[in-house]
Amino acid sequence: MNIEEWKSQIKRGTLEYCILLRIHQKECYGYELINELEQWPILSAKESTLYPLLRRLVKEGNCDAYWKDSAEGLPPRKYYRITEQGKEVLKKMDEEWENLQEAIAEIKGVKPDGKEF
Repeated sequence: MNIEEWKSQIKRGTLEYCILLRIHQKECYGYELINELEQWPILSAKESTLYPLLRRLVKEGNCDAYWKDSAEGLPPRKYYRITEQGKEVLKKMDEEWENLQEAIAEIKGVKPDGKEF
């Protein structure tokens, strides 16, 4: 197995979750999300990946977008914020993420707190 391919599969499966987490914490514009995700190389995303995902999240009703004038005379930016429906989806994702972490920890033979069984 190619490790880069495996990392790509992990990223596809978690990027939506991470974006919802982030816009739940604070409203963001697309380029801001790209820059923030770069701090974690496994989550870094190109514009060609992020913007279609944001459009899909809006279309599905999990977030909405609005234009906001930017400071310093720059053009307006399109900001994204989570909706009530998105908060419900995020809550379910949180539960599934916890289930996944627990299952992996058990397979590895450690408790979620890092101690061995």
